[in-house]
Amino acid sequence: MRLPDEPENGATINIVPMIDVIFAILTFFIMSTLFLTRSQSLPVNLPKATTTQVQRSSTITVTLDNRGQIALNRQPVDLGTLESRVSSLIAPNQEAVVVLNADEQVNHGQVIAVMDQIRRVPGARLAIAAQRP
Repeated sequence: MRLPDEPENGATINIVPMIDVIFAILTFFIMSTLFLTRSQSLPVNLPKATTTQVQRSSTITVTLDNRGQIALNRQPVDLGTLESRVSSLIAPNQEAVVVLNADEQVNHGQVIAVMDQIRRVPGARLAIAAQRP
């Protein structure tokens, strides 16, 4: 004998919406991890060196691309204003590591000119980026 308020079918759990939510969350985490890589400079082909050492992360990055264009922390800058722009990023009486990412195809004279501008800045320690072979 069946009671009048009792449902005919037993209670069911529909898991399709739960699967949709799980896939949406999974997609969010996959997409967010793609943006976790931190790129401080423009893409260049670094020269290879077997004696490279890992430096602590730097807040100042100077990039010299294969066309000879200079960028300071991903912002284009002229060679004439590079010294003053780097100097404005370093606090007085403080030291900062300035990493130079120079493409391997860049003229050696231009790399030296950029290095000369950076070395004029008080408190700037110059590091040159290279890749392990």
